[in-house]
Amino acid sequence: MSDTTYIHPSAVIDNRATIGEGSKIWINVQVREGAVIGRSCNVGKDVYVDKDVIIGERCKIQNAVSIYSGVTIANDVFIGPHVCFTNDKLPRAFVADWKITPTQVAKGASIGANSTIVCGITIGEYAMVAAGSVVTRDVKPYTLVMGNPARAVAEINQRGERVKDLTHG
Repeated sequence: MSDTTYIHPSAVIDNRATIGEGSKIWINVQVREGAVIGRSCNVGKDVYVDKDVIIGERCKIQNAVSIYSGVTIANDVFIGPHVCFTNDKLPRAFVADWKITPTQVAKGASIGANSTIVCGITIGEYAMVAAGSVVTRDVKPYTLVMGNPARAVAEINQRGERVKDLTHG
């Protein structure tokens, strides 16, 4: 870490985690062992980063996001407040041999507030997930999805602007 890196005194960062230069880690954040947060990231209040999670560079992760083991987030990703990533296809409290199912978020993707990302999917480059969506399958690059379950509604450009409507009627 450098002088440009900031970690709030209330944050709990495991000594086996890596925080990139210039990143800001705010109030009550927990970063577990083996997690990697790239350079120039902003990790908001009450975020949980589980063990071995990989977060790229220049990512903005807003308040109260939960990122569980098996998630890999590429560079320049935006994650809105209260987003939750799952990591188990068959969650049960009484099963000891559960298996982590990986999830990928590609470069420049944006995930809106209060969305749930079900494990085992890929969110493509510069894709956008509308607030409150439940994403249960892959999202193609440059696509806007919304709803529960999330459905493709538009093709978008890198800035997130609609370029082609995909809905009919």
